[in-house]
Amino acid sequence: MRNVIVAVMISILALAAVQASQAAEDDITSGDNWPHSQSAIQRSNSLQNRMFEGINLTEHQRQQMRDLMQLVRYDNPSVRISELESMHNLITAEKFDEKAVRAQAEKMAQEQITRQVEMAKVRNQMFRLLTPEQQAVLNDKHRQRMQELRELTATQSNTELQLSSSRK
Repeated sequence: MRNVIVAVMISILALAAVQASQAAEDDITSGDNWPHSQSAIQRSNSLQNRMFEGINLTEHQRQQMRDLMQLVRYDNPSVRISELESMHNLITAEKFDEKAVRAQAEKMAQEQITRQVEMAKVRNQMFRLLTPEQQAVLNDKHRQRMQELRELTATQSNTELQLSSSRK
């Protein structure tokens, strides 16, 4: 059962990555005060997609970022539908084949890693397009988000401890 959950989670992550990269590209290409638009903020649930939130970009910077995103989208397809179909077929098979599911999950995970590395490379290139002042703002915002996450994680851990101790 755990393997099925892992397989489903990988599929979900792959689809989320596709949506995230498309949302990021849409945000860059839309030009509507990117990335300040409310729709852009609502679509960007992951920290990486909100990387440039709050940074005022020049039109030239926006164009350079659009160009980078176009290259990534062209060079590296976001999701392979055939991989998702293969996983679905394994999950819905009459007899569960753990080795096949594991192999498929590992293949999909490796493709996801490759996509994430490529996106990190592009984001690094985008970061290098920023002025030192913009980079400082971006780094400050990142530190703030990390602190918020630490606080949230600590709160969740405390809640889980309280729940587990109350069950005893």
